[in-house]
Amino acid sequence: MKIGFFDSGFGGLSVLNEAMVRFDGYEFFYFADSKNVPYGTKSVKEITDLSINACKFLVDLGVDAIVVACNTATSASIVALRDKFSLPIIGMEPAVKLALNTFEDQKTLLIATPATINGTKLKKLIDKLNASDFVDALALPKLVSFAENEEFTTDNVKLYLQKSFKNLNLNDYSSLVLGCTHFNYFKDILKDILPDHIKFIDGINGTLNMVSNLNLASKPNNLVRYFCSKEEIQNLDKINRLLNRLDFVKSIV
Repeated sequence: MKIGFFDSGFGGLSVLNEAMVRFDGYEFFYFADSKNVPYGTKSVKEITDLSINACKFLVDLGVDAIVVACNTATSASIVALRDKFSLPIIGMEPAVKLALNTFEDQKTLLIATPATINGTKLKKLIDKLNASDFVDALALPKLVSFAENEEFTTDNVKLYLQKSFKNLNLNDYSSLVLGCTHFNYFKDILKDILPDHIKFIDGINGTLNMVSNLNLASKPNNLVRYFCSKEEIQNLDKINRLLNRLDFVKSIV
């Protein structure tokens, strides 16, 4: 069976990379909307329109299900996407519930894009969990551009993170929720900056659990195809470098 993934760029590779480990015998189609990255600073309407276009592209390829491998697109458009398309559409949700369940009665810091943090979906989630006293949120929009430019551990990135965190008492938090799929690329530099006790949590496994629940038929071997809205001659080389980096940071918790 064919499963489509899309993201504003290459952050969603963190989801695809794990899917390739967990599942056998699927055809994976990954669409990077690099022409329009980042989504996180756009309006809800803009994000929804772009997400609909991405889904149309994947549907035309004949996919059986779509993973919105982008927290921002999920926050802004998942309802509209499910209303418009009849196939299963699975989104990414910041793993706030997992963080609170893992570290009971302890605070967590959520980092995400402005669109995710300011969206009604996150507010509803925190209200549902009655967790407003236990969750602080910090927007880190520049990390998406850093990731797309393959800039992960430079002085520019380190300075940006240090300035972003400077008004927070980081010792208050037991966990850091990575609320954007691009942010997984930065686990090593985040580990260097944050107190040692802080653990990283993301929503990738939760999303892939929902894929597993679809019980889609499979074939003997996986097949992966990549598509990009912005043509780049060295695109496949870039994807391979990013996948290698994801393998490198995977063990950092």
